[in-house]
Amino acid sequence: MSSHALIDRYPTRTAGPAPHLERIDPTVWGEIGTPALSNFESDGFAILDDLLEREEVADVAAELGRMTRDPELMLDERVVIEKGSNRVRSIFEVHKLSAVISNLVRESRIAGLARQVLGSEVYIHQSRINYMPGLRGAGFYWHSDFETWHAEDGMPAPRAVSLSIALTDNYPFNGSLMVMPGSHRTFVPCQGETPDANYRNSLREQEIGVPSEADITELANKHGITQFTGRAGSALLFDSNIMHGSSNNITPFPRSNLFIVFNSVENTLTAPFAAPAPRPTHIGNRDFRPIA
Repeated sequence: MSSHALIDRYPTRTAGPAPHLERIDPTVWGEIGTPALSNFESDGFAILDDLLEREEVADVAAELGRMTRDPELMLDERVVIEKGSNRVRSIFEVHKLSAVISNLVRESRIAGLARQVLGSEVYIHQSRINYMPGLRGAGFYWHSDFETWHAEDGMPAPRAVSLSIALTDNYPFNGSLMVMPGSHRTFVPCQGETPDANYRNSLREQEIGVPSEADITELANKHGITQFTGRAGSALLFDSNIMHGSSNNITPFPRSNLFIVFNSVENTLTAPFAAPAPRPTHIGNRDFRPIA
């Protein structure tokens, strides 16, 4: 494991079971001016209906189609293929691959949401489009994003938010994201040493950096589970430490979303806290210049 100059306030990837840790840092660092975010402090997430207009959803969906038809891009490391099929699971760094997406995520109605919560200028830590095809789409097991970003990217504190914008209708039955309201106040250490280049497997199916079944049961019994559903163009803004996941999609209705992670410029990455080396920059961006 790498040596680290900073004190690790959220130790994880431990050799054995470790107790849950009460979050040390605030959830909201700034002033909330958007009514839809009024419960973000207590819940750790907010649903924003119709964040994008229908035409904007169509423009982003067209960009997704263009990228998935690009044979050269399909050979790029930024494209993750489903473990059980030859279908696209995720495309990373989409704000650099698409001018349409780049312009969209910089708008104040999008990046401004992150600035309100994080109380500072922000930069894009990660961007991707997740695609869950119909009938065989694989879900994402329960996890906290911050646990991975802390362990493998070197993010010091959970001063980051994710914005998931639905590009297709999200139904209760096609693998829509589930969150545990209030679980963002608890950090759950995970067990097991991080292998070299763990991201190559974890982006397809995460096995290291996931909580135990007992952890999930305890948090679910305490906080309950809420599901994000809504029309294409609706969005979910959620705290980096909230416990979330999605089930497989066995319906014929595919689900895709644009996923943008905003990190505070006052929370920039250091050396990984529990991994041999940082992940590639298309997964954990190390250009900390604030977005304009």
